[in-house]
Amino acid sequence: MNTPALHAVRGEVVHFLADPAHDARALEHFADGLLIVRDGHVAECGPAGALLPKLPADAEVTDYRGKLILPGFIDTHVHYPQTEIIASHGEQLLEWLEKYTFPAERRFADPGHAAEVAGFFCDELLKNGTTTAAAFATVHPASVDALFAAAHERRMRLITGKVLMDRNCPDFLRDTAASGYAESKALIERWHHRDRLLYAVTPRFAPTSSPEQMALAGQLFAEHPGVFLQSHVAENRAEVAWAAQLYPEARSYLDIYDRCGQLGMRAVFAHCIWLDDTDRRRMAATGAAISFCPTSNLFLGSGLFDLRRARELGVRVGLGTDVGGGTSLSMLQTLNEAYKVLQLGGQSLSAASAFHLATRGGAHGLYLDDRIGNFAPGKEADFVVLDPRATPLLARRSAACATLEERLFVLMMLGDDRAVAATHVLGSVAWQRKPPAWN
Repeated sequence: MNTPALHAVRGEVVHFLADPAHDARALEHFADGLLIVRDGHVAECGPAGALLPKLPADAEVTDYRGKLILPGFIDTHVHYPQTEIIASHGEQLLEWLEKYTFPAERRFADPGHAAEVAGFFCDELLKNGTTTAAAFATVHPASVDALFAAAHERRMRLITGKVLMDRNCPDFLRDTAASGYAESKALIERWHHRDRLLYAVTPRFAPTSSPEQMALAGQLFAEHPGVFLQSHVAENRAEVAWAAQLYPEARSYLDIYDRCGQLGMRAVFAHCIWLDDTDRRRMAATGAAISFCPTSNLFLGSGLFDLRRARELGVRVGLGTDVGGGTSLSMLQTLNEAYKVLQLGGQSLSAASAFHLATRGGAHGLYLDDRIGNFAPGKEADFVVLDPRATPLLARRSAACATLEERLFVLMMLGDDRAVAATHVLGSVAWQRKPPAWN
């Protein structure tokens, strides 16, 4: 779609200037707002009455009144090759990998299959209002090429990398420490910082990498300033015990990564359920971030994440769908389950804190908050338009809401992809839903 260099969208604008858990003034809300976009970036955001007169008479204004305009959702942990095994029955983490994940990932040796799934996956992200993701590929370099190519075609901001896995996995998915290093280095040179694309060194988790491979992953992370590192840690108690057997010299599971030079800014670790305060303090000190993956943690029976303690100790936290262990690519549904996980842990998640996690919080965790996450001038104009009347039940419940906080809470509890009216990437429409027939 051709979009004018200068254009605007009008609707109810909501975004965050800071973390509402620490600053009551963090949420900025314009009931009748205008977001002005110039060359794919935010030019200005504020009340429509004040900003409309500033626009040229012929400026295009898209009318989203009656809907909410928020920054695009940011998924800090997801597996694109596992799109086809979402909702697979009956196992916990280690058994689930053997039974479902590894056979599915084997198919990504075929570049054609990888390209087809990558295109579907990116379209599903956009359908759900997600404009940035940190995604795992597979051990096959072609799987990385396919996802980067699909995201590049859609102008999305995307982080991915080749999985490193040289032991405790099937032969058909096994690389070596040397080949994993060489293939990752070539992919970094081919894709990192190509437009909006960013590379992540990606050891699957410590038990499937030898000490040599883990050391080389840390070396890659250090050798290429600006790259990311993504992995899993302390998801499941059996996994924690296994890691301790394989790395007896480490103080903790997280310490394995630390000893290999894998903690630091732009390092993102999914789950982090079974950590202690020493681990959390070390993450905070090094700048490493946590991806909170509630639907996966419930589905695989892994445990309950302690968001309060992570925040108290200063750890950066974003939100991850973790498909296919996660059960939805919808960030609204992921917020729904995050609320329940925290309720079970004796904690409460406000709607403002929830939507901050899905937007600016994710950007902060990924060290991309200078580019995405809110509508500050100069940010990339990625945003989602949410329809509080998308379904009859959502419309009925929303009509009874008295405050913005209540309306946001209803959206995250009752909403899903049907509530996404449109998704814009760099200001342009990347996904648009037909109005519901009943409305």
